[in-house]
Amino acid sequence: ARSRTVGELLAPTSPFDKKCGRENWTVAFAPDGSYFAWSQGHRIVKLVPWAQCLNNFLLHGTKNVANSISTRLPRQNSDSGQKNKPCEHIIDCGDIVWSLAFGSSVPEKQSRCVNIEWHRFKFGQDQLLLATGLNNGRIKIWDVYTGKLLLNLMDHTEVVRDLTFAPDGSLILVSASRDKTLRVWDLKDDGNMMKVLRGHQNWVYGCAFSPDSSVLCSVGASKAVFLWDMDKYSMIRKLEGHHNDVVACEFSPDGALLATASYDTRVYVWDPHIGVILMEFGHLFPPPTPIFAGGANDRWVRSVSFSHDGLHIASLADDKMVRFWRIDEEYPVQVAPLNNGLCCTFSTDGSVLAAGQDGSVYFWATPRQVSSLQHLCRMAIRRVMPTSQVKNLPIPSKVVEFLCYQI
Repeated sequence: ARSRTVGELLAPTSPFDKKCGRENWTVAFAPDGSYFAWSQGHRIVKLVPWAQCLNNFLLHGTKNVANSISTRLPRQNSDSGQKNKPCEHIIDCGDIVWSLAFGSSVPEKQSRCVNIEWHRFKFGQDQLLLATGLNNGRIKIWDVYTGKLLLNLMDHTEVVRDLTFAPDGSLILVSASRDKTLRVWDLKDDGNMMKVLRGHQNWVYGCAFSPDSSVLCSVGASKAVFLWDMDKYSMIRKLEGHHNDVVACEFSPDGALLATASYDTRVYVWDPHIGVILMEFGHLFPPPTPIFAGGANDRWVRSVSFSHDGLHIASLADDKMVRFWRIDEEYPVQVAPLNNGLCCTFSTDGSVLAAGQDGSVYFWATPRQVSSLQHLCRMAIRRVMPTSQVKNLPIPSKVVEFLCYQI
């Protein structure tokens, strides 16, 4: 089935501005669904209120030139009554933007650095931050509501390829870089760098937190997939199975599954607790043998995203296709065409998939179905129970297999 197009945000073009340098490496939705951000290529990040963006698609059809929206959105200073209304911002980051991440604060979550009494920033309940990872190794932290620069984090020596905030509201930020390291920052402690995670022998392409913020997955060149304990900052295990660089990863909403995308033409779905591959989604038929999967081909998988229903995965490959998979089916349930796509992510409510290409963004309606009561129960149990505990439950073996996503 073909996915239905919801809308598109097109980057403005100018006579001298060709496609070169307009790569859109990153798209992101705010955790509360209030904002959408993407890199327009070069140094520019666009922030738009998501609800108003959707309304514009409904009112004006799918096409939307990114710069024309501004005429229909309230300005920050238009009147005092609109102070709390979401406003769009165009942010010049000063260098090519490779990664974006939204982070929201929970005041009760204390900084991990307990010795410091005084901080420049008092992050409140409604705080929403945007982190941007740049070509020169810097990470800039912006206030989403005002578009102001808050912090400039300087420690990486190479491109900051990916960023992820801990989902628990602690404002712990992890950055993945081509300098072969991951760095852990505490934004509640004025952006203090707490830890350097070393283990990758080559570029680090991506990182993702588990839903309970206890585990971090990092992926990189040389087939690397590592899991880290974020309480002890130590490596838990390496996951082995890919045959080429691994470029993207994401946990399922219950933390029981981990999806990784690789240049070997495959998306693997793992049980991260025991390190086994549960499912394989291939983008080339027949699948390439290991020696061919390790080389260049036109089916490199660029990005993977887990839907919030825990049942669907989206992948984006160099064969000009976006695919939607069900975790219990071998073939895609929906597809959509996209040239030069580099990144994709589901909206906060899971109803839309955003994918970036050449500085623009395209949106598709996602496969929708009512989750079974069994699946909802499975997700509820797996949120609090690792695989080892599930296997020790005094229940029939078929139920254990279902809870472990093995049937």
